[in-house]
Amino acid sequence: MAETTKKATAKKAVKATKAKKVEAKKTEKVEAPAKPLITSARAIAHDVRVTPRKARLVIDLVRGKDVNVALGILANVNKAASPIVAKVIKSAAANAINNFNMEEDRLYVAEIYANDGLRMKRFLPRAKGSASGLVKRTSHITVVVKQR
Repeated sequence: MAETTKKATAKKAVKATKAKKVEAKKTEKVEAPAKPLITSARAIAHDVRVTPRKARLVIDLVRGKDVNVALGILANVNKAASPIVAKVIKSAAANAINNFNMEEDRLYVAEIYANDGLRMKRFLPRAKGSASGLVKRTSHITVVVKQR
């Protein structure tokens, strides 16, 4: 009988220690790992009806500039792509300010590029009932802004 009581007390002791461990885990606050600090924001305009080659002429003027300076340059450039590029830069800056709490005065255009989008194929009527092909190009304009 003495052995059975020893076993019973040993089992109770084991249960008590397990219960203490469970309670300790419940009371401990588990800290989530800190999220990495986001340092850039971007905006993309898909299938803009301007050719990538013409857009790149405008884009090259503002690469690496502060956002306010870039918008000032685009306001004075007389190209078809200027208002479109300005709109995408404003969107990227708004994403940075509203979504990632970046400071508006410290933003600059870190990356900006124009890639080929869809190509619309059309036909142009010609003499003697023939037709020639026409390719209307579009572009995807991507802007990444960062904080200095």
